[in-house]
Order: sequence, then C-alpha cells, then structure tokens
Amino acid sequence: MDIIKVIPCLDMLKGRVVKGVHFVELRDAADPVEAAKAYSEGGADVIAFLDITATIEGRRTMFDVLEKVAAVVKTPLTVGGGIKSIDDIEQAMKSGASCVSISSAAYRDADMVRQAINQFGSEKIVIAIDADENKSMPSKREVYIDGGRTATGKDAVEFAKEMAAIGVGQILPTSKATDGTKAGFDIHLTRSIADATGLPVIASGGAGTLEHFYEAVAEGHAQSVLGASVFHFGTFTIKEVKEYLKSRGIAVSL
Repeated sequence: MDIIKVIPCLDMLKGRVVKGVHFVELRDAADPVEAAKAYSEGGADVIAFLDITATIEGRRTMFDVLEKVAAVVKTPLTVGGGIKSIDDIEQAMKSGASCVSISSAAYRDADMVRQAINQFGSEKIVIAIDADENKSMPSKREVYIDGGRTATGKDAVEFAKEMAAIGVGQILPTSKATDGTKAGFDIHLTRSIADATGLPVIASGGAGTLEHFYEAVAEGHAQSVLGASVFHFGTFTIKEVKEYLKSRGIAVSL
C-alpha cells in the first residue's frame, strides 16, 4: 500500500495565512513562517503554499515570503498561485519550491504545461483544479478558474484526463462547494478524478473530522489529504490525523 501523505495548506493573502469558506469570507489564521515551521516540526509530509489572489491581481507568487518559509523548513513545499510561465516555475524552484501547482494557467495554456513537464519533469508539476457542482456536466463538476471566480463550461474530470494525457504528476482538485465547510471532502470529485486518470490525487476542501481524512483515502481513492482550517485553528494536529489513519489501516509515515 502506498504511504498516504498529510498536507497542511497555507492559503496566502497579503503575506499572511488566511482561510475562508467557499473561497470567500477570508479570515486571518497565522504568520506563514511560524506556521510552516510548526507544521514541518509536527510531521507534515508536504506543505502547500498557495497565493490565492495572485492570478486575480495579475501578479506573480509572493516569492519573498516563500523564501522565508523555505529557510525554516526541511519539508517539501508545493507552491501555487500566479504560476503562469516557465519563468515563474524557475523562480519558484529557486525560492524553495519542490513542486509547483498550476491552476488557471493550465486551463488557458496547455502548451506551457507540456513545456514545464519537459523541462522540470512530471513529478514537479501538480495541476490544481477548482470545481463546483454543475449537474449538466458528465461528471456533475465544472472547472472554475481565477481563484474559483470564473466558470469555464469545462467538465472537471475531462480536464483532469487531458492533463494526465499531457503527463502531469499529480492532480489537486478542490471543491468550491465543500471548501472550508468542515462537512467533508467532495468524495465524488476526488474519486472520479483518481479513477479516471490513475494519477496520485490530493483530496482538498472540507476536512472537519478525522473520519473525513479516512474517507478521502478509502472512498475517494486519494493518495494525499490536505487540510487547512482544522490545522490552523487547532482542531487536530498532523500527528493526530496520521495516528487515526494508521489505526484504520492506512499506511502513513509517523
């Protein structure tokens, strides 16, 4: 059985970690350097660093903040938000990223994704897919871009399959409907993409209980589980999530 990774997510806004519900109603959560250091020491397998308004604001990722985070952690960093060119990826890597997460730019420019895979390797490229419910779509989930603000008319599973065909290494689907609700992951979205692509999928959006993390793996077929609110506001520690998963027969690194 594959080792399941537990990933705390730092959603960044104006140099601070924030967390919202349904991608809005953002509230301050932590200093990114302090949070990253604590998560690294607490057993995080990967830390996600997502600059959530970079694309909307038409700017690059906060590489200066990323450098400060990278300086205090040994944990691999997956960095996203405003990544729209090969230059952006190179700068992210120089600033401490182990992988980059590409969202809106992947939808708009598949050729850039191909070039990135050729240059950096598929294992370095994660495609983030923000999705919301749309019953008219084959998978009942529609791709949203621009931080979840813009509907595309594209089926989420179909888009994931297109990215898999290009050769990306991982998919990070986040459900707009469940984001920040603590009501559980969108298991349908996670499982549909995992099964359709055969790629490692990171479950994201909605974790509120230890059982939710287990469901993401057992029912959603995720190979990584991502949480934000539950970690930032002290509901659970990363160790508690891992120990619970282990108690349910899921392989984790303790």
